[in-house]
Amino acid sequence: MTDLTTEQQRDFEAAAFRRLVEHLRERADVQNIDLMNLAGFCRNCLSNWYREAANADGIDLTKDQSREIVYGMPYAEWQALNQTEASDAKKAEFEAKRPKDQ
Repeated sequence: MTDLTTEQQRDFEAAAFRRLVEHLRERADVQNIDLMNLAGFCRNCLSNWYREAANADGIDLTKDQSREIVYGMPYAEWQALNQTEASDAKKAEFEAKRPKDQ
């Protein structure tokens, strides 16, 4: 593996995070339940991880604030524009695979 400085690693990880967030914003057609069922995480998980990192660094970031960072708009607005009702099959799959901490 290429030797990276701590700063390079941080910068590259930040760039990858920004690209992931941009991609998820562009793919609003992909529902969170689909992400959860397929990958075990979704936009909400990503916003929770962001908030946890901020809080660990002493920054008081709320759930709504971290979601707006990930979604690019208030969560309720994103839901109204993009969220569709999940099928019973998708809900059942989610319940079967649901992480224990949620």
